[in-house]
Amino acid sequence: MMNLRSTSGTVTLMLVLCTAILAACSNTAGSNEASQIQAETMKPKSSEAEVSKETKLSPAPVPPAPEPAPAEQTPAISPQETPASVSGTAEELPVEPTAEPKPSAPAAGSPGEAGYGGPAAKATASSATYKPSGGGPRLPITDEFKAYSWYYMKQPKGYVPNFPNETRQYTDNMKALWVGTGKKVYLTIDTGGPMGDTELLVKSLKDNNAKANFFIAGYNVKKNPDFVRTLVADGHLVANHTMTHTDMNLQTDEQVIKEIQDYESLYREVTGKEIQPYFRFPYGRYNMHLLNLVSDMGYSSVFWSTAMKDWVPRANGAEDPYNDIMGNLHDGNIVLIHQGSPENIEALDRIIKGIRDAGYELALLTDIQPPGR
Repeated sequence: MMNLRSTSGTVTLMLVLCTAILAACSNTAGSNEASQIQAETMKPKSSEAEVSKETKLSPAPVPPAPEPAPAEQTPAISPQETPASVSGTAEELPVEPTAEPKPSAPAAGSPGEAGYGGPAAKATASSATYKPSGGGPRLPITDEFKAYSWYYMKQPKGYVPNFPNETRQYTDNMKALWVGTGKKVYLTIDTGGPMGDTELLVKSLKDNNAKANFFIAGYNVKKNPDFVRTLVADGHLVANHTMTHTDMNLQTDEQVIKEIQDYESLYREVTGKEIQPYFRFPYGRYNMHLLNLVSDMGYSSVFWSTAMKDWVPRANGAEDPYNDIMGNLHDGNIVLIHQGSPENIEALDRIIKGIRDAGYELALLTDIQPPGR
């Protein structure tokens, strides 16, 4: 009996020990599980703000490279004349109503470009003065109503600029001037905007015994008939610049004809003389159809080979227009300035003297002779 009891006690003891061991293991597992839950709860997590921040800091898509900027344009109309953009030089001027894309400038002195600038132009002045002779092969007119804005490509001082490729579309009956010949400078003064200091202008010309060419809008002729009469009496050329100074690409043929003919009548009424057959398109804006139409009316359309940004205040005052003109002097130079720029008028006396000191003569457009005539 003693052995049986001893065995039973041993078994009981073993069961108690097993139960205790199992309980201890269960507590340990529970504790581990609780620790894991607590650890997961305390583990740092990315907040929504942090996620948003990461998203915002992600590299943005790289935008495509911008288009190369076009060559700087030297505009050719005054601030008061500017409808939306302008024309000018491609050193282009457009600053006019939205300017057409400018064709690539021909390389200076390139084969077939005689008369369009480059080294040969310095010695020969230019043969492309009245219509496109010597300017390379003539180009066909693909769209006679395509709007153009006049500009030029400046060359070093003493060299005739390069001119637009569209001049090679001009036909034999299209009369146009953009540069003359010889040691002459043709000062052309536009008044499509304010008249400026007319007394100083007239005095500067008279004191220097200099002649200039004026393109005065018809509404300014009406407002200042005495000024126009003074110019004519002093021997200056006053030419047709239309009555309303409107982009002629926006007008019908009938409106264009009326603008020009009404100007002729007004000029005759004011001066008692017939107008000289020279014409300038407002803003330098035209098309091949209009150029042909104006030519059929007996006019030579006058463009230019020097212009400046004279519709804004000049940073250096009268020094700027003086430097602009003197820095681009060349044979047969047709210079466009605007009468409404006070700096231009202030600099005029010095400009005239500087042109003459450089060996050039100031002349009227009537002095330009067409090639071969």
